[in-house]
Amino acid sequence: MTGLLEHRPALRPDILLSPPLLDGPATVHLVKDPVSGASFEIGPKEHFLVSRLDGSRSLAEIGAEYGRAFGRRLGEGNWQQLLALLGSRRLLAGGPPPPAPAPPGPPFTGGLLRGTLRLVADADATTARLHRALRPLLHPPVLALLLLGCLAMEAVLAASFGELAAALWWLLRQPVPLLAVATLMWLSTALHEFAHGVAARHVGGTVGEIGLRWRLPVAIMYCTVDNYRFLERRRHQLAVAAAGAFANLLFLVPFCLWWVALPAGDDATRRTLGALLLLGSAQALVNLIPLPPLDGYTMLGHGLRVTRLAPASSGYLRLRMRDRTAAAAYPPHARRLYLGYGIGSAVLVLLLAAVLTGAVWYAATT
Repeated sequence: MTGLLEHRPALRPDILLSPPLLDGPATVHLVKDPVSGASFEIGPKEHFLVSRLDGSRSLAEIGAEYGRAFGRRLGEGNWQQLLALLGSRRLLAGGPPPPAPAPPGPPFTGGLLRGTLRLVADADATTARLHRALRPLLHPPVLALLLLGCLAMEAVLAASFGELAAALWWLLRQPVPLLAVATLMWLSTALHEFAHGVAARHVGGTVGEIGLRWRLPVAIMYCTVDNYRFLERRRHQLAVAAAGAFANLLFLVPFCLWWVALPAGDDATRRTLGALLLLGSAQALVNLIPLPPLDGYTMLGHGLRVTRLAPASSGYLRLRMRDRTAAAAYPPHARRLYLGYGIGSAVLVLLLAAVLTGAVWYAATT
């Protein structure tokens, strides 16, 4: 026992630990091995111990801190169990080397109607090059000016909603301009995905894959951001999630300037641009709605430090209707959060349905 307590084990320096996350009634931390990609959950007490395994403190010192924090000293069996778990997963420095990462699968999976195509061999390196090229635009003052420009654009467009809605109704009956707008919208979607990757690189995240995913007749780009759950600062997680919608708005700015420069009237170019601006703004702003699988839902989860918000809320509400005593076992903040999101999301869906119905009616009658 004495010899064990004198040990100063350390986690491998590349092991990732997440901030605390609410998951149902429990608070958890994620632990990830970036080499193998394996991850698992631990509770707050285990995180207290694991996060202090840095090689500078003995188990006795960590145990004393644990006793002061939780009012209970750890026995030899507790330490042996924890170290055995970490050792079996090859997470300890000086232990067996971690398993080599699995080789990437084939670039193409699926079939003609539904599948995925990986477009670059090293997505992280590709995104790093994009990040270096765009770094001058990522300074906070520059981003603030760009954001103000986007907000000003949206204010101008909101004041002209009637014209834009009429332009969209006209566009739906014009095949050639409709194809041009659809192509630009697809390009905006691709930029949306790349923006997530560039933002992740900027705040210390990594990008796992860039490719094309299709379910015919729809085909979209995708960019898989790794490790964003393990970023220490909440604002960095929010920035990664919001980057796509921001890129969609920035994409519209030159088209908005072109639209403003044209004289008001029934010109086909102005109508096409107006429809593009309305669709593009809807694409960006709808993505900020806190409903799965939209970016706004991801942002809300990061902001609240909660994982699986929608299914956890649904599970809590079902439990509350079936067994109030069991539901009362949830922590108070979890009960408030899940009840609030469950009610709020239902109201939001009804409001969106009403707004969409009203917009279609308005466009059809003007």
